[in-house]
Amino acid sequence: MNAQAPGVLEQLLAHYLKLERQARGAPSLAELAFSMVNDSQALFGYRHAVLLITGKVRALTGISMVEPNAPFVVFIERVCARLANTERFALPGAVAPETLDQACRDDWQALSAPYAFWLPLKDRQGEVFGGLWLARDNPWTEPEQALLAQLGDCYSHAWRALQPGKPWRLRWSARRRWALAAALALLLLIPVRQSVLAPAEVVPRNGQVVAAPLEGVVAEFLVKPNQTVKAGEVLVRFDATTLKAQADVAQRSLGVAEAELKANTQRAFSDADSSARLDLLAARVEQKRSERDYARDLLARSEVRAERDGIAVFSDAQRLVGKPMRTGERLMEIADPLQAELHIELPVADAISLEKGAEVALFLDSDPLNRHDAILERAAYQAHSSAAGQLAYRLDATFAQAPPRIGLRGTAKVFGERAPVALYLLRRPLAALRQAVGL
Repeated sequence: MNAQAPGVLEQLLAHYLKLERQARGAPSLAELAFSMVNDSQALFGYRHAVLLITGKVRALTGISMVEPNAPFVVFIERVCARLANTERFALPGAVAPETLDQACRDDWQALSAPYAFWLPLKDRQGEVFGGLWLARDNPWTEPEQALLAQLGDCYSHAWRALQPGKPWRLRWSARRRWALAAALALLLLIPVRQSVLAPAEVVPRNGQVVAAPLEGVVAEFLVKPNQTVKAGEVLVRFDATTLKAQADVAQRSLGVAEAELKANTQRAFSDADSSARLDLLAARVEQKRSERDYARDLLARSEVRAERDGIAVFSDAQRLVGKPMRTGERLMEIADPLQAELHIELPVADAISLEKGAEVALFLDSDPLNRHDAILERAAYQAHSSAAGQLAYRLDATFAQAPPRIGLRGTAKVFGERAPVALYLLRRPLAALRQAVGL
C-alpha cells in the first residue's frame, strides 16, 4: 500500500522544523544572520527581512554586505529607535503605522512593504538585544504571528549560543594597572599620519570624448579596445540608409525648385504673374538648397572620425553595435597612453581631511607587490553615487613616474595630515557617536 501524500499543514510544519534546525546548527553568527533574513522567505512570503542587533542593521534579504548610509538602512534603524521607546518593542506582532511619526510613515510608504511585523530577540534576562523587521504586501494572519513568535524564541536561543563570551579580567595589581593605563595614554598621543584605502582606476588624462553626432543606430565599429588610431581615421559607422534617402529626396526637391524658378524666369518677360513669383521661387530654391546641404551634412556625420592620434578607450563594441544612440551619447574616448591619471572613489564613511599635493600610493590588483606613487590633484566637495551603489568623493591624482596602463584597477592609499593615534583609531567611532548624540 502506498503512503499517503503529506498535506499542506505537514509540509508547513516540516519547513518550520527545518528552519529551527538550520538556526540551531549555524556554525557562526554571520551564517545565522543570513539564514534569519533569507531562509524563512518561502514560508512567510515577505518581500524583505532586516536583522537589527543593538539598533544597527546586521543583515538584509538578498544583500551580502550592508551599506550603513543607504536610505533603507537609515529608515529601518530610525524605526527601531522609535519602537525602542514604546512597550511594543518587546512584543512580537504587526507594526501599526500610527505608532510612528510622520517622517517614518512617509519613508515606510516609499521604501518598505505596507504590512510589517516586528519580531524581537531577547537575552536570558528577557531584555531585547535585537529583532527582525519583516515586511510584505498582505496582512499577517494570527497563525503566522504565533509561528513567528515561536521562531523568534529559536533565533534568540541560537544567537545567544553563538555570542562570544565576556573578555577575561586582568589579574594585576592596581599599581600595574595604573602604569599600563598611563603607558597606553601616552601611546595614544603619539602623532601618526592618517591614511585611508579606497578603490582606484587608471583613467586617461585630457582624453577626447567621442560622442554620437546624431540620433541613429550604430552599424559598425571599425576599431577595437585599446587600438592605436590616427587623426581622420574612421572609428564608427552609423546606419545611413535613412540619411541617404533624405539626401536624395532633398537633391531632387532642389532640382524641382530650380527648374520651376528657371521656367518662371523665362516667362517673366511676357507674364506679369510669373515676374511677381520670382522672389518667392528664388527663396524656395535657397530653402531647398539648405535642406540638401543639411541632409548631406548628416550623411557625412554618419561616419565618426578621430580628431587626434591616440588609443581608443572603451569596453566592448558588441554591446553598442545595433543599439540606438542619442545625440551626444558617449561612444569612446581617444587618449594618449603616456598621459594617464588616477581616479579614486573615497567612501563617505572613510573620508578624512585631504589637501592638494597629498601623497597617494597605488597597488594594482594585477601587480599588488609593486607600489605606484601619485600626488593628489583634486578632491570633490560633493559626494556622488559610485558604481558600487555607495556615496563617495571623487579624487584625482597624477603619477610621479610613468603611469600604468589605462584601465587597470587597484587599491589606493591616500595619506592625510598627522594626528594622534587615538584619533587615528577612534575616528569612525567618534563620527558615529557625534551623529548619534549630536554634540
